[in-house]
Amino acid sequence: MYRPTVNSYFSGAGGLDWGLKEAKMKVVQSLEYDVKCCETLRKNFKHTVLSADISKKSVLDQAQSDVMAFTYPCTKYSTIADIHGSRTGDELFLHAFRHVAMALPEAFVIENVPGMRKFEIVMECFTKIPNYYINMFCPIDALNWLPQKRERLIIIGTRKPFLIEPPKANRRIKLKDIIQSGSIVDMPDYVYKRMNGHYRDKPIISDPEKNDVAPTCVAHYSKDVSTRMIKDGKIVRPYTVREYARLQGFPDSFQFAGSNNDAYRQIGNAVAIPVGRWIGQQLFKYFN
Repeated sequence: MYRPTVNSYFSGAGGLDWGLKEAKMKVVQSLEYDVKCCETLRKNFKHTVLSADISKKSVLDQAQSDVMAFTYPCTKYSTIADIHGSRTGDELFLHAFRHVAMALPEAFVIENVPGMRKFEIVMECFTKIPNYYINMFCPIDALNWLPQKRERLIIIGTRKPFLIEPPKANRRIKLKDIIQSGSIVDMPDYVYKRMNGHYRDKPIISDPEKNDVAPTCVAHYSKDVSTRMIKDGKIVRPYTVREYARLQGFPDSFQFAGSNNDAYRQIGNAVAIPVGRWIGQQLFKYFN
């Protein structure tokens, strides 16, 4: 059995890294710019964590690996960016492309939002790159495993032809299985204002007893916990940090650096762990 090595980039809190590790992949390096995320990575992993700006990082100075995995920021590719007039893409994908073109790993992985497909230049880079066979899946939904709707675009490139299998139907964890009933959560005044209709929209309230699923976990939850709430018996309240982490598949042993708001932001930006595990399982088959 060969454990393929992985370098991960834009690693965030390590959701993809953890999923790959669960699939017997060997993550040897994570590169991340955010200080709190780097602290989180060091709390939970033993591999090298590079706290660096990828745009200033030389490719050939880094440790080589069988796989390069990229989860560059999705905010400029998402439909919500249209509201703010910022759906422009960005140049960070070019640094992912630069790493693949310079290092020529045996395989590479791209994870992003489905909206990335609208950017022809980005898609051309990762689906037409010479000497790689491409498997693309969209959407891959975390709902296949978790009580959270979270659709993503996954691109897997390999040097040899290999059929990547899409996720099979799983027995999804239910929302009621992740709720800490009776939890006391801080309820700022703005939470009550949103619930009482003072804002443009009311919160999305999920009821575990009705087999509801949660909406997509977002990083903005760190600034406004009134947008997504859970019905906990007779009480409607925000999610606890641990519940929010469970929505993304993080084990309870996983530690997040910083405040609760730091944790919400890191969780909302993370790759859902079962998605990372599925990617890792497919790559493990490829190498073995």
